[in-house]
Amino acid sequence: MNSLPKIELHCHLDGSVRVETVLAIAQKEEISLPTYDLIELKEALVAPVECASLEDYLKRFALPNAVMQSKESLQRITFELFEDAAKENVKYLEVRFGPLLHTLKGLTLEEVIQSVLDGMRQAEASYDIKGNLILSCLRSMSVESAFEVVEAGQNFLGNGVVAIDLCAIEEVGFCERFVEPIALAKKYGYRVTIHAGETGSGQNVIDAIELLGAERIGHGVFIKDEPTAYQLVKERQIVLEMCPTSNVQTKAVSSYQNHPIYQFHQAGINVTISTDNRTVSDTTMTNEMLCIQRAFATDESLYKQIYQTAVAAAFATDEVKAWCLTQYEAQS
Repeated sequence: MNSLPKIELHCHLDGSVRVETVLAIAQKEEISLPTYDLIELKEALVAPVECASLEDYLKRFALPNAVMQSKESLQRITFELFEDAAKENVKYLEVRFGPLLHTLKGLTLEEVIQSVLDGMRQAEASYDIKGNLILSCLRSMSVESAFEVVEAGQNFLGNGVVAIDLCAIEEVGFCERFVEPIALAKKYGYRVTIHAGETGSGQNVIDAIELLGAERIGHGVFIKDEPTAYQLVKERQIVLEMCPTSNVQTKAVSSYQNHPIYQFHQAGINVTISTDNRTVSDTTMTNEMLCIQRAFATDESLYKQIYQTAVAAAFATDEVKAWCLTQYEAQS
């Protein structure tokens, strides 16, 4: 499974920082950590299988963000994420991050975006992998902050930045607040993917599609309990970026066997597989694929279909998509 080519569409930068790198940057930049023991630090960074909730899971992001406040650290962490992905044969990776989280020590939004872009380009030059960036606006922040992110990223569109996202703690009805900044983003040329239906509300998925024009949905698990959302996703051919291990941890599902991804696929809904957060969920694309394979006794034909779905759904150029398809055929 490790040798098969892979496409990952839903991966958070701050949730995918190597434990060793957190320690190294903290020591170099004199950043205080709760522990300088690698084993204890990993325990602080990796969410347990039994999280109490999504909120409990998200607590793990404070520590990595503390070491993501300089150009050098952002570039390094991005390069290492792409390096880790390339080593398990990920051919195309979309990395998302909230630029505003990395301005605590004076970086501008543009400097943050450029630093992440530099790390991605460095990895593309070193490994057989291609990538793009998704800018995340936090639902826990103001609507004005979303406008700031949209404006800051505008000049990077077509040069590594491809889409806008809304993430963080999910409350019912959040979409209404962000209609205007997302509409502006679409006007500028951003593609749209929205975290919705991760914690209980299928209605949020409906709103993300109808109010915000989402082309893809991050997670979307709870359309299983909302027939209208289910039908809308199916009829509009909206793509779900599903992250099995993360969904088990955050209690979106009780187990891999109870994850709706296979049922959705069989029903004709477009599903893809991603890690969500490689460090916080202590996972890889290979592990996610194996977990689904074991849970549903699937064969490689399912994986090939999901790979093709992910290529088609990628916010990439036709040229990159064609290249990704040839990577799979070369393995067959």
